[in-house]
Order: sequence, then structure tokens, then C-alpha cells
Amino acid sequence: MTSIASIQVGAAHLTTAFLFGGTLLYSSAFAAFLFKTLPPDEAGALLRKAFASFYLWLIATASLAAALLVNIDPIACAILAVVAVATIPLRQQLMPAINRAADAGERKQFNRLHLFSVLAGLIQIAAMAYVLLRVF
Repeated sequence: MTSIASIQVGAAHLTTAFLFGGTLLYSSAFAAFLFKTLPPDEAGALLRKAFASFYLWLIATASLAAALLVNIDPIACAILAVVAVATIPLRQQLMPAINRAADAGERKQFNRLHLFSVLAGLIQIAAMAYVLLRVF
């Protein structure tokens, strides 16, 4: 393996692991931490701001990992590309719909949309874990 190929493999490993670990930590611990340490209104406001940036980070990092994997494992590349692309409607459509439901006090709608968001996140985490196990 050439040194450039070795660097690409190493960068793919690190980027994919960073994507998986960052997403897992953010999804499983960040919101819980905010709601345990801040008053509910402050926690909710901060979480809204953070999610927009988190989704951008997820799109960028999954795209980078996919690009690094294109010559190493095209299937893993495709999976992470789907993760990146699927995050766009989550950020642009689902997140605002969740916020509107919360603001309007539509608890049933909020719970339904939030559940969909959680399930989408779990599917993304599972896809990332699969890529890590497949490639590494």
C-alpha cells in the first residue's frame, strides 16, 4: 500500500470514528445534560440552537467520511453518503416542524415528530456502526 493510500485509510478510519462517536455522544448525552443542568426554557432554547449546528456538522463529517471511503469501500461510502443526504430534510424540514409544534403547544404532534427524529437518529447511528464494523 502506498503512503498516500495509507493516509487515506487512516483518515477514513478517524473521520468515521469521529462521526460515530460525536453523533452518539450528542444524541445520547447532550440533551439530557442540558435538561438536568439548566431550567427547561433555557435548555430548550440552547438545544434548538445547537441542533442546527449539529446537523451541519453531521452532514459535513459524513460527506467527508464518504469521500474518503470511495476508493476503499464503495458500499460504506454509499451508506455514509445516504446518512449525509438524509440529514438535510431532518435539519431543514423536521427540526422546524418540531419547533413549531412545541411553540404551538401541540404536544401530540411534537411527540410524534420527536419520535421520528429519534428513530432517524438511531438508524443513522446504526448505519455508522455498521460502516465502522465493515471497514475496520
